[in-house]
Amino acid sequence: MIIKKIVEPYFGENVYVLADEKTKKCAVIDPGGARLDILGFIKENGLTLEYILLTHGHGDHIGAVKKLKEETNAKIVAHSEEKELLLDKKKNLSNMMHCGAQEFDADIYVNDKEKLTLGELKLTFLHTPGHTKGSMCIRVGNEMFTGDTLFAGSIGRTDLYSGDHKQIEKSLTKLSRYEDNINIHSGHGPDSTLGTEKRTNPYMK
Repeated sequence: MIIKKIVEPYFGENVYVLADEKTKKCAVIDPGGARLDILGFIKENGLTLEYILLTHGHGDHIGAVKKLKEETNAKIVAHSEEKELLLDKKKNLSNMMHCGAQEFDADIYVNDKEKLTLGELKLTFLHTPGHTKGSMCIRVGNEMFTGDTLFAGSIGRTDLYSGDHKQIEKSLTKLSRYEDNINIHSGHGPDSTLGTEKRTNPYMK
């Protein structure tokens, strides 16, 4: 498994390229920007982009989606509850961001615990509403991409459209049931482990 983190310069948003080393098939998670860096890494490593995976639909996480799809024909994957945000530039806040207005439909909408195969990797989608109604985490083996649901030492804000603090508390409880040794790759900031967050993150205690 290959995981490459690329930090988008405007909002400090983490973009991830996830690849299966054997088949060279890859996905990009939350491409809010840094399109040329993403494409450069894919080309340098001989990868084929199969999917664009979205943990949620805010503008800082979707800014490069349409151009990447145009250039690679990768399929866009999002949670079914996030369709409303993806189709509305005001609700997803992209109309106020440097990326410009972003409105598009996903090719594949998933629900809680549904799975997807990427080469020989098995991905599981976990619905974790709170930051947005359709926020989700993506697990593959001992790696979990948490978007803006869970950060190292913090959580995503819940005061934007479709956010709900009670829902994110339930989502954090859901995540706390998973193994301590899972590596956390969040939408902003450094990596962590689920065990560390259970012990030290005030929102998970």
